Amino acid sequence: MDTPRFKTVGIVGTGAMGRGIAQIAAQAGSTVLLFDTQPDAIAKARDSVGAQWDRLVEKGRLTADAAAAQKERLKPAAALADLAGCDLVIEAIVERLDVKQKLFGELEGIVGPGAVLASNTSSLSVTAIGAGLKRPQQFAGYHFFNPVPLMKVVECIAGLKTDPAVCQALAEYARQMGHTPVQAGDTPGFIVNHAGRGYGTEALRIVSEGVADFATIDRILKDQVGFRLGPFELFDLTALDVSHPVMESIYRQYYDEPRFRPSVITAQRLAGGVVGKKVGDGFYRYVDGAAQIAAEPAVPPVGDIPPVWVSTRAARRAELYQLLKDLGAKIETGQSPSPQALTLVAPLGFDVTTVAVVERLDPARTLGIDMLIEDKATKRRVLATNPATRSDMRDAAHALFARDGKAVSVIRDSGGFVTQRVVATIVNIAADICQQRVCSPQDLETAVTLGLGYPLGPLAMGDKYGPANVLEVLFNLQTVYGDPRYRPSPWLRRRGAIGLSLLHEEA
Repeated sequence: MDTPRFKTVGIVGTGAMGRGIAQIAAQAGSTVLLFDTQPDAIAKARDSVGAQWDRLVEKGRLTADAAAAQKERLKPAAALADLAGCDLVIEAIVERLDVKQKLFGELEGIVGPGAVLASNTSSLSVTAIGAGLKRPQQFAGYHFFNPVPLMKVVECIAGLKTDPAVCQALAEYARQMGHTPVQAGDTPGFIVNHAGRGYGTEALRIVSEGVADFATIDRILKDQVGFRLGPFELFDLTALDVSHPVMESIYRQYYDEPRFRPSVITAQRLAGGVVGKKVGDGFYRYVDGAAQIAAEPAVPPVGDIPPVWVSTRAARRAELYQLLKDLGAKIETGQSPSPQALTLVAPLGFDVTTVAVVERLDPARTLGIDMLIEDKATKRRVLATNPATRSDMRDAAHALFARDGKAVSVIRDSGGFVTQRVVATIVNIAADICQQRVCSPQDLETAVTLGLGYPLGPLAMGDKYGPANVLEVLFNLQTVYGDPRYRPSPWLRRRGAIGLSLLHEEA
């Protein structure tokens, strides 16, 4: 084992985060001193971490000698003063600025002048926490994710006065602990919590408009984009008593930036205690830990499916024609649909109603289909009605696109489809992070894929579906909603305009 970058590490706070950090620090070879204001909490933390190592021994993933050595390196600290010899002290206590400021003021007077102080804050300003310190250059943010041993990313955050060498040392130590460090600027939410605003908040806006229910939105984003959990499954897992305050905090810290606007849906559910899986009731009800999700609507029985006419402005029009041929549809190719035809439009960002009016189509026979993503790459097709769509045309379209067994969701009309809106919002917020120089594009991708578990980093996602397409969705959403939350980032707009990869770093 290499000599750890920090030989003696103090951990203040022995909750889930403190225990997790203590575990990986001891595994890296450091002597770890645990302090908590509740003395019995230290013993519980040592027992809990020790039990983790015992389970690894039972599974053959750790030797008994290594486990014994790690337990020996995990020691109690009866008072803050016992941390005097630490090279690094990491705080993992309550997320309150005044409490953290007081703690670090005390610690600075205890540790040596060369010791590094670090906060595991997830949402507070690192600069503000260290503002009263005499040696702010020795202070940084060191944000781990729960559960620490499994979540392999850590954000190293420099405050305004942090010595860059401090963040470099913390990054080196993170690697020794088996984690991947990313360097982040001191901005609200840092990288992961900032980039994560696009997924859940846009899904909440969509459901608040009555476009689709929670389960349908979750199914669409999992089956079309490849997310492991839908946004409402994720809210239930993290719990709204954690998620909603983060949404509020980032929104307020960015002076009510529209992109980060929280939802009354989560505020109301939090107030009512309907916070998620841990209480058995959230966006889904849970029985023995399993979500109770209603079955999808069955494919409607339809006798004769009418001929199909496709808008000349449809996205991926040639691909849509081939799909219809493969499904055995009778396709009309005239300049306009016949009076009997099912009319298909495939807009990017625009709602089906607007397209029907602009293209002078009969709205009663018009449906939209989401073609942002290549059909072969998805497990689900998504159709959208408009307020005038006839039920027989809706059912015919549903039955037609389900002929090959692929799942079909039919949603109500809105600007953009579920996938278009969520993907465009994710990419746009990521582009803004790059615009602000919060981090490098590569660190952004690493932080999001490891910290949020997305199938692709947001910039890679934008490249895969096309920066120009994402821009078109955003511009059209702005037109439909007149809302600045869809304002394209200048960083994205420039790259989309010249066809440059979003992963390209400027010289």
